[in-house]
Amino acid sequence: MYESVFNVMESLIPEYSVFNTVREPAGSSMPGIAPTNAYRCNDGKYALIAGNGDSIYRRLMEKIGRMDLANDPELEHNDGRVRHVARIDAAISTWTAERSMDEVLAALNEARIPAGKIYDAADIAGDPHYQARDMLLQSALDDGTPVTLPGIVPKLQGTPGQVRTPAPTLGQHTDAVLEAHGIDAATRAEWRRLGII
Repeated sequence: MYESVFNVMESLIPEYSVFNTVREPAGSSMPGIAPTNAYRCNDGKYALIAGNGDSIYRRLMEKIGRMDLANDPELEHNDGRVRHVARIDAAISTWTAERSMDEVLAALNEARIPAGKIYDAADIAGDPHYQARDMLLQSALDDGTPVTLPGIVPKLQGTPGQVRTPAPTLGQHTDAVLEAHGIDAATRAEWRRLGII
């Protein structure tokens, strides 16, 4: 399943491998369900925490030391938590901001609260599971710059697929395509002079 989601991330890995760019999370809360969100830890990583069931919410508030929120009758059920989600998110954010990702996940796991690490491009590039599944393919740009590309999905037993060539550069095949459509070299040269191609 992760491979299908990984594949829709498009340029996430090439951006990381060429420019060392790590995209930031762009949104993670679930409207109408609270609390569920991504919370920043003190090491810069994000934990996705889903404390939205009534008993899970109570355990989460107990774990983060917020008995005032655990015992607030207005927050006992989801509809009340949705109305006060900003206050709850602020409390969770304060708690995670004081801990590393590993500390957050260990504490939440101990309390049986659903949570997980949100992978960024660096995490994916270093994950042995992605590597073992051939989801990180090594290639090179035309100028020789090494680039890591996402692997082929789905993985089929008899025909697993492969990347034969890197993506073309802008306009790389213009002449061949226009020539195949009967546009001669003189016309193409004129179109270039006019800025058409």
